[in-house]
Amino acid sequence: MKIAILGYGNIGRAAEQAILLAPDIELAGVYHHNDNLDTIDADAVLLCTPTREVESFAKALLQKGICTVDSFDIHQQIYDLRQSLKAVAEEHKAVSVISAGWDPGSDSVARAMFLSLVPQGVTYTNFGPGRSMGHTVAAKAIPGVKDALSMTIPMGKGVHSREVYVVLEEGADAKEVEALLKADAYFASDETKMIVVESLDSFCTVCHGVHLVRDGESSGVANQHLEFSMRINNPALTAQVMVSCARAAVRLQQKQQYGAYTMIELPPIALLPGDEEQLIRQLV
Repeated sequence: MKIAILGYGNIGRAAEQAILLAPDIELAGVYHHNDNLDTIDADAVLLCTPTREVESFAKALLQKGICTVDSFDIHQQIYDLRQSLKAVAEEHKAVSVISAGWDPGSDSVARAMFLSLVPQGVTYTNFGPGRSMGHTVAAKAIPGVKDALSMTIPMGKGVHSREVYVVLEEGADAKEVEALLKADAYFASDETKMIVVESLDSFCTVCHGVHLVRDGESSGVANQHLEFSMRINNPALTAQVMVSCARAAVRLQQKQQYGAYTMIELPPIALLPGDEEQLIRQLV
């Protein structure tokens, strides 16, 4: 299958490497935000763009019958995006896989599995400490910000704080920038501390991670405790998830199962290269 990349930042570069290493995928090209989308010839496109640009790019490509995969990460808006892209994808016989990163994305699958195993209980998702790609992009877009880095600090039981290191534009008012930052949807629900610095050279990091915990009852029996954790290179894992989901999107399109999907709606086997019978024998 032929997969193209739109956007060539940290995730786009990692996606290029993931495609080149995939045994069943051909790189159909790398495109920038201002390129003419009509020149794209691919089965699917990875939208390695800022989250707030995903919907418009996805609709334009879906209207051409090209499948799309994105890593949209504003949790409160995911269902609305799914419904918006679902209508376009169905009309033009394409497939869109949305929010295909590690959270939302692969962590969403883990949370769904935890819920199936322990139906009564509570799940805590603890991120970091590490660099949040989506929050960093959002911080950089704040007027008066020259450069930024957003770090997620886990406080326990699913509560997080944000430390945002900011290089200000010349003449920018720090208090005004901080007010805009804290009002942004990415930061409004968490305790956020803005730290003004002269340079981000000593803050270069792409490490992140998650620790999922679920406590509750199974079959009426208490004291069930489930855990899942990982420490990862953020853009590399996000890109790998997107490439796997592109594989699933093309397969769904081939089966005429058009529409928009989140990762919890995808059959896991569709994410993997290789023969289905061999994969079942190997993994079950």
